[in-house]
Amino acid sequence: MSPLLSVRSLAVALSRPDGAMRPILSDIDFDLAAGETLGLVGESGSGKSLLALTLIGLLPSNAAVSGTILFDGRDITQLSEPERLKLRGREIAMVFQEPGTALNPAMRIGDQIAEGLVLLDGVSATDARRQALHLLDRVRIADAGTRIDDYPHQLSGGQRQRVMIAIALARSPKLLIADEPTTALDAAVRRTILDTLAELVAERSMALLLVSHDLGMIARATRRLLVLYGGTVFESGETAEVIGLPANPYTQALLAAAPRPWISPAVGGRRPRLPAIPGRAASAVRGMPGCRFADRCAYRIDACEAAEPALRHFGNGDRRVRCIRAEEVAAAP
Repeated sequence: MSPLLSVRSLAVALSRPDGAMRPILSDIDFDLAAGETLGLVGESGSGKSLLALTLIGLLPSNAAVSGTILFDGRDITQLSEPERLKLRGREIAMVFQEPGTALNPAMRIGDQIAEGLVLLDGVSATDARRQALHLLDRVRIADAGTRIDDYPHQLSGGQRQRVMIAIALARSPKLLIADEPTTALDAAVRRTILDTLAELVAERSMALLLVSHDLGMIARATRRLLVLYGGTVFESGETAEVIGLPANPYTQALLAAAPRPWISPAVGGRRPRLPAIPGRAASAVRGMPGCRFADRCAYRIDACEAAEPALRHFGNGDRRVRCIRAEEVAAAP
């Protein structure tokens, strides 16, 4: 079976006032099947959200996209804006990172869920409200019959995030993009939202792209992942393999810096300080050759600064890594 989403050689650049192009994303390749959840992980500024916006076609007017994004057999980079409008919501939907700003503060949440059904699908107001109520129940909003008439400010952060999921699901998309859907939520609410998303993927055979900087969440919720750095893929493959045996120094550094609650507290009840990745995150704009992570990398050698390494196959299956010393990194204790 062919994948629902197939991205090849995707690159995005923004034009500057002087006419020069500023690269933002480059050399992005991945597939995503119906009923599958793919994790997209990396530091802030690595290009995760921009990739998500590229897939749904919400880039600024000065953006230039190259490569292909095959969605259900169509290259959506070639669609006109009216054709993209028909695609959004109905076939590809997105849960945005900040529900506090994405929701309309002057509209009741039930009306916001029903809006697309009424305006775009011709559903009657009565039926749309009934569907909105069902979706609120489905995303586990307690007392949905009463809360459907609440305004966003009357809900908690976790409830607003679940309303965003309900809005995204209202028109039954084939692909859902969830951009940091559990940011700033407590552990119990995070688990609830992740469980809800997993159930919806299974029930609807929907593809889910889960975007996060939280490796623990990605490990729990996905079977495969992509690690982004500087606007490109640094490592990809089965989640358990990549996290269990990272072959890229950046992936290794991300894992070392991630909170690990299973580690026993040190004497006095304090946990050991987590190591930070030195230096500053690189952007896709580079004025020099070589690996984008070289100036922060503990494995750096002269060859790392001579040319950017290619994304190559590593080990078995479809695992790939962008590092000339991947074998040494994977073998490190």
